[in-house]
Amino acid sequence: MSEHGDQPQDGFVRVRLDLAYDGAGFSGWARQRARRTVQGEVEDAIATVLRLGGPVELTVAGRTDAGVHARGQVAHVDLPGEVWEAERDKLRRRLAGRLPWDVRVFGVGEAPAGFNARFSAVWRRYAYRVGDHPGGVDPLLRGHVLWHDRPVDVEAMNEAGRLLLGEHDFAAYCKKREGATTIRTLLDVRWERRDDGVAVATVRADAFCHNMVRALVGAMILVGDGHKPVGFPAEVLAGRVRHSAVNVVRPHGLTLEEVGYPPDHLLAARNLEARNLRTLPAGCV
Repeated sequence: MSEHGDQPQDGFVRVRLDLAYDGAGFSGWARQRARRTVQGEVEDAIATVLRLGGPVELTVAGRTDAGVHARGQVAHVDLPGEVWEAERDKLRRRLAGRLPWDVRVFGVGEAPAGFNARFSAVWRRYAYRVGDHPGGVDPLLRGHVLWHDRPVDVEAMNEAGRLLLGEHDFAAYCKKREGATTIRTLLDVRWERRDDGVAVATVRADAFCHNMVRALVGAMILVGDGHKPVGFPAEVLAGRVRHSAVNVVRPHGLTLEEVGYPPDHLLAARNLEARNLRTLPAGCV
């Protein structure tokens, strides 16, 4: 069933999967012919344990890049009704026995009417973790925390983040894709310093374009370590073009933490609304 379908075909049941994975060993989410991906592992595992005799197709809330982690990823798959009824109580345990250690399916359940893992979502929340201790990052956290060799000012980065909130064209922070819009609504950007010294950015938006979170974090780190003034990330945003000073920070510090959905009775409407190509009113950035 195509990800653009509003409902499963007759005789099929839409099943929601809640997943987590360590992205270090994957070339991103999306299936690739010669590379190991999360989608490839999960689709193959489902087809194997259910003995479907053919491929299945997952639709995901957000296609993470190579090296990016997730603990709140959501996907859906349309399964034959008789297979689902026979296996629904065993599928999660059977997947745990078949999947590799770096990807887990923690939730399996029949999706409400109108649910689409991608198009029904109203927001995605990511966390980016930065360690700025002069001695480096705790070796046990090295796969999930970026080391920055200068101290960062969390309050300055929070001030810079507040200037980015709202609906804007984030072309300056996105890798362009043909025919895709770069207009997004940034709902939340905030930094907190954990007790262990790690600085954590929470970034939440209705959707993200390619490299957006990592580029935003890169711009805010320039503010945090004193290289740029507080208003720099907003100035880059207003320019709508990539800025040579803004680095797309490394993927291992980024984790998809959660995907938000509306109440069940609004899922179908959101599913349709999210497919519309977005534009900004005249005069807006």
